Amino acid sequence: MRLTLSTLLAGLAASPALAATGPFFSLRNTDFIVLLAFLLFLGILIYFKVPTLLIGMLDKRADGIKTELEEARALREEAQTLLASYERKQKEVQDQADRIVSSAKEDARLAAEQARADMAKSLDRRMAAAKDQISSAEAAAVKEVRDQAVTIAVAAARDVIAKQMTAAQGNKLIDDGIAQVEAKLH
Repeated sequence: MRLTLSTLLAGLAASPALAATGPFFSLRNTDFIVLLAFLLFLGILIYFKVPTLLIGMLDKRADGIKTELEEARALREEAQTLLASYERKQKEVQDQADRIVSSAKEDARLAAEQARADMAKSLDRRMAAAKDQISSAEAAAVKEVRDQAVTIAVAAARDVIAKQMTAAQGNKLIDDGIAQVEAKLH
């Protein structure tokens, strides 16, 4: 109640109609009235504990900001840990991919070498089979030529002998052939 009364008195005393120029500590001096109103305003603020409320609000805000900073710091550390983990996993995956690629290259190289070796063996077998076929065909051709030569020689000899030999000479040759066979058989 006292506060309300003093506020009312200060409001009436500080009205512009009553303010005028003159000595400083006079109610007619506007500067003095403004000073009194300001001091009264500060007194009211202190009486209602507004500075304590403001300080409390600022402390709460500072605590909230500090908490948010700590959370942000924790999130940053967690993000850095996660980033390091993903980088490590990415490096491991890259190393594994490099190993797979080098293994595949080595397997391909070995398969190519094996294919070359198999191809060389196959070519050797085919060449050997072809040589065998050639030598077989050559032997058959030589045999056929010999047989043909023998047939021709026998025919030529028969013709020559038939032209030069008489019947008596032929009978004598037959008798000599029979005698030789008898001698060889006994």
